[in-house]
Amino acid sequence: MNPDQPEIRTEAVLSPWELTLRRFVRHKLGIAAFFFLIVLYLLALGCEFFAPTTRAWRNLEYSYCPPQPVHFDLRGGFYVHAVDRYDNPVTFARSYTLDENIRVPLGFFVRGEPYKLWNLIPMERHFFGVDRDALAAQGRAGESGAVFYLMGSDKYGHDVLSRLFYGARISLSVGLISIIVTFVLGVTLGGISGYAGGGWDNLIQRLIEVINALPQLPLWLAFGAIFPAEWSPLSVYFCVTIALSLIGWTGLARVVRGKILSLREEDYAVAARLLGASHARVLFRHLVPGFTSHIIVTLTLSVPGMILGETVLSFLGLGLRPPIVSWGVMLQDCQNLQTVANYPWLLAPVLFIVLTILSFNFAGDAMRDAADPYSSR
Repeated sequence: MNPDQPEIRTEAVLSPWELTLRRFVRHKLGIAAFFFLIVLYLLALGCEFFAPTTRAWRNLEYSYCPPQPVHFDLRGGFYVHAVDRYDNPVTFARSYTLDENIRVPLGFFVRGEPYKLWNLIPMERHFFGVDRDALAAQGRAGESGAVFYLMGSDKYGHDVLSRLFYGARISLSVGLISIIVTFVLGVTLGGISGYAGGGWDNLIQRLIEVINALPQLPLWLAFGAIFPAEWSPLSVYFCVTIALSLIGWTGLARVVRGKILSLREEDYAVAARLLGASHARVLFRHLVPGFTSHIIVTLTLSVPGMILGETVLSFLGLGLRPPIVSWGVMLQDCQNLQTVANYPWLLAPVLFIVLTILSFNFAGDAMRDAADPYSSR
């Protein structure tokens, strides 16, 4: 090869999507966050199987039981020590101690409380939990201290870890469903605003400015306050999702409008109009696909706001309510500071929320950097 000739880079023959993917996989923090979100959504999708107990299971005799550390040895495998409860006869305070002389065997794919996977498939196998078959073989099937609370229990004796998995399904799905509605409203109204211009542009932009001028938290509270108390939990769930979507589409609409304004006079758009293509076809078939990566980035960075909105409403008792389990509903037990001080493991949903928000932000930043494949490295 002639040394005077510039080296031809392989990126020159790749499509924009291939370039975007290549740059994204080089972003280590973004990739780690992306895979963490995949694991989290898989846990939420199969929460009945991955949770050690069912959503409704509880043991009032072990309310506010602290987390039990898991141990392992080559002979006995995984196990936890049995729990002894002590109720103070004077103060009625409840405390727990670990009996290191008694082991509770744990195992994978163990039999447990029966459930229906996705409310369709009857099953009784859980991914991890107390090995009841091993207990029965030891003649300890009815042992009262054979409980397993990896992340402790709440005031009703519910397993916090199991409820975290069940809550992930609700909290994470609220974000995804809201994003779908946000995508439809943002792309449609933003596309019309940028493509049509004139009066339509003024009307849509003034609507966006009015929505953005409203304080977000009081607006969430107003939406939550109008939900009738007699509505079913499922109805409240869908209403919360729609409410979050109605105030979350403005950012995407602004991005779409700006892109359409810069692309609508391009040669390929003008040629499509001269060939008789309808305005809808030019907009959604030729213009919008040209900046799909930017839409994906904007939507990705909007999901954390949706999740936080549901959490805030549910925490204040204005959104989802029991028996639905979400991270915000679980945090209702943390409104009392004394409870938090005595039972800090009830703040476990906060950890999951923070990790989820950070993961979406890291993955969104990586997608944003990868969306411009021709930028300098």
